[in-house]
Amino acid sequence: MRKKIIVAMSGGVDSSTTAALLREQGHDVSGITMQLWDYADGETGCCSLNDVFDARQAANQIGIEHHVVNYKNDFQKYVVSDFINKYYKGQTPNPCVMCNEYMKFDFLLKKSLELGADYLATGHYAKITRQSDGNFLLEKGVDRFKDQSYFLFTLSNKEMSRLLFPLGGFSKDKVRKISEGFNLTVATKKESQDVCFIAKDYRKFVETNSNKNLKKYGVIKDLDGNKLGEHDGIQNFTIGQRRKLGISSDSPKYVVSINYNNSDVIVGEESDLYSDFLYASNLNWSVNKEEIPNLNISAKVRYRSPEAEVKINFIDSNNIFVKFKEPQRALTPGQAIVFYSGTQVVGGGWISETREVS
Repeated sequence: MRKKIIVAMSGGVDSSTTAALLREQGHDVSGITMQLWDYADGETGCCSLNDVFDARQAANQIGIEHHVVNYKNDFQKYVVSDFINKYYKGQTPNPCVMCNEYMKFDFLLKKSLELGADYLATGHYAKITRQSDGNFLLEKGVDRFKDQSYFLFTLSNKEMSRLLFPLGGFSKDKVRKISEGFNLTVATKKESQDVCFIAKDYRKFVETNSNKNLKKYGVIKDLDGNKLGEHDGIQNFTIGQRRKLGISSDSPKYVVSINYNNSDVIVGEESDLYSDFLYASNLNWSVNKEEIPNLNISAKVRYRSPEAEVKINFIDSNNIFVKFKEPQRALTPGQAIVFYSGTQVVGGGWISETREVS
């Protein structure tokens, strides 16, 4: 059945191929691109002016209409501010999850529906399946290296009912070949691997763009409380960091914890980075919580980390204690933890603590 589908086009090969595939299938397709950030001359990144140009050129090649929407203020409010605030609190943010949650699957989805679309499609490598009861489930893409379900755990059933991920059944190599078959100029375009709005140094970005009085001073200590040095702000550190600590030591030292309340940065040996538990909050579940004890659950604590077997204990409706079967390296507050049962995403949340709390 022919549907009216708007494709979120970033100017890359994935979203452009998504639009071309849907157009080939006979759907009424148009493209939409978000302007999210003002880049300095010569800077490039996701949703930069160069990407807007590439998206428009791809739309012209495919033969579809193309729209550009300005969400710079919303991006600043929901993504950039969160990025800065988490570093300010001694956490490590994940702006890609926030961008998906707010920019793509809130503002852009609503805009697409306002324009009369039946669906919003994106180039994500993940799958949405409809169950016999009418509910929708998020699953991993078939390309296990490219699978992006980790970034999508905040999706609700309502949102998934209006979303399409046509690339979930393809490998990245296959998508490039399909793109070449459509003669798209973006077929060989390289992917952006960095945070889209950070040109070079995130530390300088946080300091320059923060409207807060950043904590400029603190102490670097070892696990026994011995002072090893001083630092000029906890925003300059993240769990697992080894370089640019500003201390001298006979052996490599790693950041193992950051205390926002007193600005202490605690360092230790690499073995001190390992922990077998964490606390998480701000949760989203795609299954009934009562089912979770009966499932074999694994978790990812960062996009490229392997899944690890876990047990979940509910503290209350919005907080959980997660116990890992094997210790994990550099569990980091501010990062997302996503739970799987086989290929299905059963839920996720945000790491709040990686040490005992009272």
